[in-house]
Amino acid sequence: MLCRRIVACLDVADGRVVKGTNFVNLRDSGDPVELAKRYSDEGADEIVFLDIAASHESRPTLLGVVSKVARQVFVPLTVGGGVRCVDDASLLFNAGADKVGVNSAAVRRPKLLTELSNAFGIQATVLAIDAKRAANSWIVYLMGGREATQLDAVDWAKAGQDAGAGEILLTSMDADGVRQGFDLDLVNAVCAVTNIPIIASGGAGSTGHFVDLFSRTDASAGLAASILHERSTSILSIKEALSSADIAVRPA
Repeated sequence: MLCRRIVACLDVADGRVVKGTNFVNLRDSGDPVELAKRYSDEGADEIVFLDIAASHESRPTLLGVVSKVARQVFVPLTVGGGVRCVDDASLLFNAGADKVGVNSAAVRRPKLLTELSNAFGIQATVLAIDAKRAANSWIVYLMGGREATQLDAVDWAKAGQDAGAGEILLTSMDADGVRQGFDLDLVNAVCAVTNIPIIASGGAGSTGHFVDLFSRTDASAGLAASILHERSTSILSIKEALSSADIAVRPA
């Protein structure tokens, strides 16, 4: 059985890690370089760095910060925010990223996923989907959760895979920062129409939530942010809880 992954997330704005609830009311959570090193040392399987204001501010990702983070971590690093073309992605890889994440630009031009996977490999192309429940489905939001679309998140996950995404970072905007557990319905709906790794994001509040995620869905990874930033729990504690539940994880 493949080991499930624990992914530490750094949402970065103005050079600082921030975290909010449902994508609003952001609060400072620390220095991205220091936190990245801490999570790498503590046994995170991967780290995601998201420049959450880059697309909204129509600027490139903070390359200097990405480079400093990359020099401190010894696990795969995914970087997203502001990637609009192959050249943007190339700069991130040169700065030390192992994968690139795209959201808004991919929705506006799905061929971008094809171009990225052709240039860098499907394993390095991550489609980020920010999804919010609407009646009996979920719709995709862009620009760091600021702009609603009419795009169904489950349909887009399938289309994104077909276009060239090798992994999906799936964030529930409803669960984000609430710490009441992952949106298992959303995760299962996306897993049902795809066959690439899914990173579930939004809602982690305890070690038990990761047990629920991996016991009840086919998600490949679970993402944690605020509970790690605020030391509510640790990567080691999450992995110990998973091991106790007979869920395969890499040692911390």
